[in-house]
Amino acid sequence: MRADLADWIALNMVRGVGPRTANQLLSRFGSPAGVFAASRLALGKEGLKPDTVEELKDSSILEKASAEIERLEKLNAQVITLEDDEYPDLLREIHDPPIALYVRGDLPKAMERPALAVVGSRRCSTYGVNVAESLSRDLAAHGLTIVSGLARGIDAAAHRGALESNGQTIAVVGTGLETTYPKEHKKLEEQIIANGAIVSEFPLGTPPLPQNFPYRNRILSGLCFGVLVVEASEHSGSLITARLANEQGREVFAVPGNITSQTSFGPNFLIKDGAKLVQLWRDVVDELPREAKEQLFGIERPASTKSNVHPIFDVVDLSESERKILDILSADVPAHIDQLLISSEMSSSDLMNALLGLEMKDRIKQLPGKSFIKRM
Repeated sequence: MRADLADWIALNMVRGVGPRTANQLLSRFGSPAGVFAASRLALGKEGLKPDTVEELKDSSILEKASAEIERLEKLNAQVITLEDDEYPDLLREIHDPPIALYVRGDLPKAMERPALAVVGSRRCSTYGVNVAESLSRDLAAHGLTIVSGLARGIDAAAHRGALESNGQTIAVVGTGLETTYPKEHKKLEEQIIANGAIVSEFPLGTPPLPQNFPYRNRILSGLCFGVLVVEASEHSGSLITARLANEQGREVFAVPGNITSQTSFGPNFLIKDGAKLVQLWRDVVDELPREAKEQLFGIERPASTKSNVHPIFDVVDLSESERKILDILSADVPAHIDQLLISSEMSSSDLMNALLGLEMKDRIKQLPGKSFIKRM
């Protein structure tokens, strides 16, 4: 742990000093210690409000930072500062990089691979979840790290897809690290920590304030070579992430959707505006920089927990009954088992055997309420 860590954490905790101002102060005074040692007059000349100057001159802020370090150790977390070698290179390049990253998990390991942000609506369709899981699973299996925001809907589907292929995934959150938001993602959060990292720029104890989430999106896109939008309404935060990605010089990808669906507005608009249309994982990989492609081909692909992670290449023998059910099912509208009984004209036992066989071959997915959907 670096000797001046408390100074970095303290500067990150000062009210009225955001990343842009913090970077300005570091450029002017050389280090966090230099900022705290500066005179009130010098700090005032940098445009700081009197209340902010007084907080910088109050020794209690360093005491709070020392207490923060103790809490981080109990949480098995760490802080990576802007001057640390472990700080992600791509993130360092953005206009207002966070001066301190709170991390649970192994961020440097996850960032050894090219990273792609997969984002979308919280109120997404079954089609959107299916697409996000499928693309994230395939991309992670081919060596990419999947980055998202741990939110309900598309974000959670992206993380789960990466985890299904034993791939690396990073969640950029809008709270302090000790807060799981939403609460039902506690198990998913622990899985991400074991196979990647949870990242926040916010001090411990920061609640899930609405303004935090659009603000953290610049980190989400800043960590990655590109952003993939699966579903997003007209005023979705995912469009903010796509705009930030464009400003940061990142690639923007989008999955097309039904023109009558509200959640298709975002990706369809982005495609009209020049985003790369994505149907398969290869559409993303084709746009990778040459050095990233070379890096991926040199990476040992993770062993899959599924028997059919890459359905594009794997040929699975299906029985006549299984093919019949697969032809009936779609990838966007779930079918209840009663519907399948009527449509297939099969006996109950034959239908159950076919569904079980398709699930074991990873061709379909069972949803709550005895409904089924075809995997992408």
